[in-house]
Amino acid sequence: MTEPSPQPVDGPSSQPREADRLRELLRSPDYLRVLVYSALIGIPVSLVAFWFLVALHEVQHVLWAEIPHHLGWDTAPWWWPLPLLLIAGVLVGLIATRMTGGGGHIPAGGLHAGAMPPAALPGVVLAAAASLPLGAVLGPEAPLIALGGGLALLFRRLTRIAGTPQATALLGAAGAAAAIAAIFGNPLIAAVLLIEVAGIGGPQLFALMLPALLSSGIGSLVFTGIGHWTGLETGSLNLTLPTPLPHLDPADVLWTILIGFVLAVLLNPVLEVGRRVAAFVSGGVLPRTVLCALGAAACAAVYALITGRPPADVALSGQATLGELAADPHAWGVGALIAVLILKTTAYALCLGSLRGGAIFPAVFLGAAAGVLLAPLPGLGAVPAMAAGMAASTAAIMRLPVSSVVLVVLLLGSSAMIPLAILAAVISFAVTELLPAGSTLSPAPAAEERAADTGGPTAAGTP
Repeated sequence: MTEPSPQPVDGPSSQPREADRLRELLRSPDYLRVLVYSALIGIPVSLVAFWFLVALHEVQHVLWAEIPHHLGWDTAPWWWPLPLLLIAGVLVGLIATRMTGGGGHIPAGGLHAGAMPPAALPGVVLAAAASLPLGAVLGPEAPLIALGGGLALLFRRLTRIAGTPQATALLGAAGAAAAIAAIFGNPLIAAVLLIEVAGIGGPQLFALMLPALLSSGIGSLVFTGIGHWTGLETGSLNLTLPTPLPHLDPADVLWTILIGFVLAVLLNPVLEVGRRVAAFVSGGVLPRTVLCALGAAACAAVYALITGRPPADVALSGQATLGELAADPHAWGVGALIAVLILKTTAYALCLGSLRGGAIFPAVFLGAAAGVLLAPLPGLGAVPAMAAGMAASTAAIMRLPVSSVVLVVLLLGSSAMIPLAILAAVISFAVTELLPAGSTLSPAPAAEERAADTGGPTAAGTP
């Protein structure tokens, strides 16, 4: 009888091997040079990101507040988005057809971990400046990622770091992380976001992450509930803060499950519509970009006409409006909330496929608005509803469940809603992935080809 050949056994002997590899990597002169350079690159990238964001904010304030005020209006009139987004469509269309890199990645293609080639950076900056302050329903994170990664590669030429694929990827990620930290004001979200965007570990990462997230969230709910209901303590590392935090109850959990499911079903088509808009625009970039921009402007104008509220509620990224919504959710009637959800979602999909910017900020706003709309449900409340809504909407659109949870915690400034955010994000992400797959249309044929011609990296982002 032939004896079976011995099977490899994963045991303690495999651990030293991995430790040896890590030790060798850390001792490598090239890797140490990359680490030192990564520490230094954060300084110029953060400075550039800061002034870029300041410039966008100031231009937006002038266009949407100061000029209407000087012309005698308290807020911008209903028709105000029409000329601004017309200009945005013309400028982005020209940049997309005539400049290297096409003005950056189409937002419907998801976030990209790779850096833009330095030659494409002027187009990225100009396209973002032509889109975001003029009313595009997009955020600044995608241009900042491209800008940070591209600057890192540009500054690399001043050093002796070899241009190997590994060094290029590491430096691009370092520059992108510095830029992300600037926009979100937190280095942790930069690291988490890049891990998910880059797809490190592939599908196995999400296969491992979802059970771990869900189990930890449910465990936290159980511990929180038992401790609250019994008054007993087990001891923990929690700090006592001066501000009271809301207590979670079974109703919050049940409504969170429903919110995660419903928002996943309703928002799943948004990215697919954005990709179809991108395919439509690629057939005639300039005129069709203008047409889509005017469509987004019409959504903002219709919203202002039927609600009497400023058109900026629908136009722009939603960052400023999100603060107003959180500060005084009762200022919004049910009709206004329904209108902003429908019309901003429509404008969002149009901008995803035509203009330039990021997809995160509008997704967060839509989730918050949905949460405020559902907050009067029995036993729910505004804070739990907004936490669940923001986590679910961001996970449904961006396909980044861990980043969604971290972002919600960062926005709320409290860890009290982490269990609900986890539950909503996991359910939304799982439902979104289980829904029928959309088309595989290329989201940005022209822009991606131009980036590839200039030596840009391949796309890597949300599916």
